[in-house]
This record gives sequence, C-alpha cells and structure tokens, in this order.
Amino acid sequence: MSSEPSWDWYRTFGAVLQQGSLSGAARALGLTQPSIARHIDALEAMLGKALFLRTPRGLSPTDAALELKPYADLLASTSAAFLRTADARSGEISGTVRVSASEVVGVEHLPSVLVVLRERYPNLTIELSLSNAIDDLLQRKADIAIRMVQPEQQSLVTKRVGAFRVGLHAHRRYLERRGAPPTMEQLGDHDLIGFDVETPAIRAFAQHFPALNRAAFALRVDSDVAQLSAIRAGFGIGICQVSIAACDSDLVRILPEAFNIDLETWVVMHEDLRSSARCRAVFDVLAQQLSRIADG
Repeated sequence: MSSEPSWDWYRTFGAVLQQGSLSGAARALGLTQPSIARHIDALEAMLGKALFLRTPRGLSPTDAALELKPYADLLASTSAAFLRTADARSGEISGTVRVSASEVVGVEHLPSVLVVLRERYPNLTIELSLSNAIDDLLQRKADIAIRMVQPEQQSLVTKRVGAFRVGLHAHRRYLERRGAPPTMEQLGDHDLIGFDVETPAIRAFAQHFPALNRAAFALRVDSDVAQLSAIRAGFGIGICQVSIAACDSDLVRILPEAFNIDLETWVVMHEDLRSSARCRAVFDVLAQQLSRIADG
C-alpha cells in the first residue's frame, strides 16, 4: 500500500463485521448503503484482498477480515474513549464514564451505587456494560471495571473492595417438593442450575466440587442473572451471593459448611486515567460503596 486508508473505511469495516450486512452497517453509522459498499470496495482494493463474501444471508467475513477484526475493535474502542474524554468540560466533574461489571453486580448491586453517583455528580453520564466476560481495560473497552479476579496487568490502578460470599441456595417451594440434600455427593439427585460453556476457571472450580459439573445440571445457562431468576422461581439448587439471597426470606442456603466461597472483588482502571477527575470520582465512589455492600 502506498497510502493510508481513510479512517472512515476502518469504521465502516468494523460496522459491517458487527452487523453482518451493508444495510445494517448503514443504519448503525447513519450512512447510505451505497456509501458503505464504496468504502468496503475501496478498502479491499487498497489492501489487495477480499474482506467479505456476498451470500444470500448477507456478508460473510473472509479469513483476512477475521485476522483484522481485533484491530478494528481496538480502533473503535479507542475512538469511543477519545470521545468520552473530549466530552468532559474543564474544571468540573462531567462527561461520560464507561463501567464494566458482571451481570449480577450490575443488576443487584450497582443501581444503588449509581444513585449515589448521580446525586453527587449530576453532570456525569454513566455507560454500563454488563457482561461476564472480562473487558480488557488496556484496549479501552471500558474506563473502569469491577472484577471478581485480581488484575494481572501492570499498568492498572486497582482497589480491593472486599469479598462477596457465594453459596448454594434453593427456594422454599423446591425444598418442600424435593427436600434438601444432606451432603454434596447427593446433589446429583437434585435439579441443579449451572453453566453451559466450560471456561478454564469453571473447569478449575469443578475440580474442587465434582458434584457441580456440567453433566449434572438440569438447567444450563451462562447468564448469572438467569441462574438467579431460576433459583428464585423454584427450579432447583444453584449458586448465588449470600448477601443477595439474604434479602429474600424464601431463599434457603444449602450445605453452608461444605460449599462456602469468597469472591475477591476489585475496582480497576487504566493508570492513564488517574489524572481524569471524572474517572477518579467514579472509581472512588464505586470502591467506597461496594466495600460497604461487601461488608454486609
């Protein structure tokens, strides 16, 4: 290549990858479909390789496109971080901060924390990304993350906020119907709620508690919120935070002596954001309020 591709082409490429069609990318970017097609054609011509295969169902990315996808994602997240930083007004706590958290933390704990933030800093806007995947702060997919594992990257500011205890729980209706298992080994005789996709962390967990393996689960779902809803509905026995279950008198803890885990929790942000007044303010409020919640 003798020249640098237009930045608009990168953005279009990422949108087509995400949406899977020219029309979807056009809607997402507010452009016309012919403009999207021209951008992709021009990028393919400059790179000298096909990026998408036209199929009746839309556009299918080629191997070349999939190799380029991580860099397109990085450009998109960096652009979003750039705009969040530029959005802040000088001399006051304002602008946008993107926070990443797990589903359960985001649904069960963060709403009350966000109220504190809103009352204290009314000019702040919070973008909340709920996912059980660990967003890489080094790629600026989020400004601040709440993690249940200790961060290993060197260039991060971290604050341990405490530990959230988790245990096995079931609704009283289920226990009236099926009874409570007296031992971990007899969990297999019950309707268990657990994960679907095995990750390295889940496999390590299953080694410590062999009764809680994928084959034993009557309901498999990777959403922690869906698991919690199933427990509350009386489907069976599942894992949830002890403090959350304590707020519902119908949820009963099962085998507390045999199954008792503390999830260390951290608030994390990139060290480059240490000087950002709005990110520091959000970081401090999250750390303070989550510490209170973790302490019960």
